[in-house]
Amino acid sequence: MVKKEEVKTILIIGIAGGLAQLTAKKLARKYPGARIVGVDTRGPGKNLNVKNLTFIQIRYTRSSFEALFRNNVFDLVYHLGRIPNTILLIEGLEKKRVKFNVIGTNLILDLCLKFMVKKVVVLSTSYVYGAISDNPVFICEDDPLRASLKYPDLHDVVEMDRISSNWMWKNRDSIKTIILRPCHIVGPNINNTINQYLKSDYVPVPMDFNPMFQFIDEDDMARVLTVGVEKLPTGVYNVAPDEYVSILQAKKIIGSSGFRIPFFLLGSVAGIVRKFGNFMPEYLVDYLKFACLIDNSSMKKYLGKDFFRHDTKKTLKRLSG
Repeated sequence: MVKKEEVKTILIIGIAGGLAQLTAKKLARKYPGARIVGVDTRGPGKNLNVKNLTFIQIRYTRSSFEALFRNNVFDLVYHLGRIPNTILLIEGLEKKRVKFNVIGTNLILDLCLKFMVKKVVVLSTSYVYGAISDNPVFICEDDPLRASLKYPDLHDVVEMDRISSNWMWKNRDSIKTIILRPCHIVGPNINNTINQYLKSDYVPVPMDFNPMFQFIDEDDMARVLTVGVEKLPTGVYNVAPDEYVSILQAKKIIGSSGFRIPFFLLGSVAGIVRKFGNFMPEYLVDYLKFACLIDNSSMKKYLGKDFFRHDTKKTLKRLSG
């Protein structure tokens, strides 16, 4: 475990993201004497007002990261900078996304080892398991990562997780590392695929099937990132509340409708929706067909049974505004 008094400097990669900024604010309160360095390819945005935080806009390249680690001594490193496939979709830029998610992650981890960082936190996603028809009722951390078998869009996400996991176990005696695989993160500061789908009235909803989903509030996820660095030992952890809710109930709570269609037409209609500008990736269609619930027992062992402050209904209502 990393003791509070040992933390002098913290690096957050991907600081322009909503979740990263929420996490930075909690870290500033938890470690009031620590200096926080936030880096991103994007600008800081309007809401990045965090005490003791230094923002650096950099290119995600080998030379930039090597200079960053040479010029600073980091105790904690948060790799929250995975570029989602909702960004850089135009032809040519997708390769940059894949290059950073896969090759960039390997570089960052090796720099953490070289410069003797005390602990590393890597944010992955439960999407790596894939929505597969023969998934167990609750997927555990040891279950295979099968998302890329069917959807090339998720190949870099799965590879990033595998690289991080292999590196973590290989170097577990030298550096403490935790990898987090959260369920669907939702909140007013998050702009991801599931948030867009839940809030939109112009997306297909299955009329003859109603799969269960797990949702975690952005604030609770930021707390996991903040508290977990102290309480979670080296390992991979699914992050999800005990509650789950059907997709139809979730949209009802938020107050969005969508249009009901038969199960067998989901894929075709989703393709039409994409042509009109609504981002609805192919892999999301399978999440509307097959349940993909994750087991949270490993996380609860260290963070406790009543860690989350927001129940699912409260979490979803925050999107309705």
